[in-house]
Amino acid sequence: MVHQVNFITEKYADLRKSEVKVAEYVLQKADEVIHFSVSQLAEQAKVSDPTVIRFCRALGFKGFQDFKIHLAQSIIPPVRTIHESMNEQEEAPELVRKVFAANQDAIQSTLGTLDFATVQKAIEDLSRADKIIFHGLAGSAAVAMDAHHKFFRIGIPCEWYSDTHMAIMAGAMMKPGQVFVAISHSGSTHDVIESVQAAKNAGATTIGIVSYAKSPLSKVVTHTLLVGSSETGFRFEPMASRIAQLCVIDVLSVGVSLLRSDQVISNLNKSRAAIANKRY
Repeated sequence: MVHQVNFITEKYADLRKSEVKVAEYVLQKADEVIHFSVSQLAEQAKVSDPTVIRFCRALGFKGFQDFKIHLAQSIIPPVRTIHESMNEQEEAPELVRKVFAANQDAIQSTLGTLDFATVQKAIEDLSRADKIIFHGLAGSAAVAMDAHHKFFRIGIPCEWYSDTHMAIMAGAMMKPGQVFVAISHSGSTHDVIESVQAAKNAGATTIGIVSYAKSPLSKVVTHTLLVGSSETGFRFEPMASRIAQLCVIDVLSVGVSLLRSDQVISNLNKSRAAIANKRY
């Protein structure tokens, strides 16, 4: 289906030959492109990743995410930027069902996309680590904080950062045998990738929890844990993917706990005893 996307057709004649390939693909399959990462679009259009970025900038956008937001706004109803399955007149019963269904779908999809061998390797690396750093921005920061809470309670020294400067400095000071876990829905945030690269250069093992297998983050981490989600990524705060990310963190913490069961049980008993007087 050919889509009429004015901000592309208006500048079509000014594009380079390689950028025209991207434009042609987008105009033909815009409804698919809003779900793509940079690398996925580059692969489908048979160009390089930098060509896709140049194409976006040639149209006047800051980058691929900015382009994708505008593309989505041009082809779908505005209310869908709030939630992919919503209509403007939704009332509580249907609203509840649709939000819950989206979250359930994300969990079920993740169960189908996770590579169990990779999950096992990630668990083993985390269980051996003498330090773990969790890093996420915006909505993913809440997942990083939850991960820190879970691993802290089982007695593994860990930190979490939502500040990009702190994250990259902490990553640069890591050592072999330590693990840096980056959580990112798009896997395309420059600051997150730079922090991962700093940790990797320092010798740390790196894990990425992402929604796109061919994202830039997936290319640099030691282990990619793929979260399944139908969310397009053009919304500023994807929702269902966060639920799936939390499930992956639960898998990792339970897996590590089983490998370090004696130590974990002891630490859990200590932490429970410490807060016993905090409750009525």
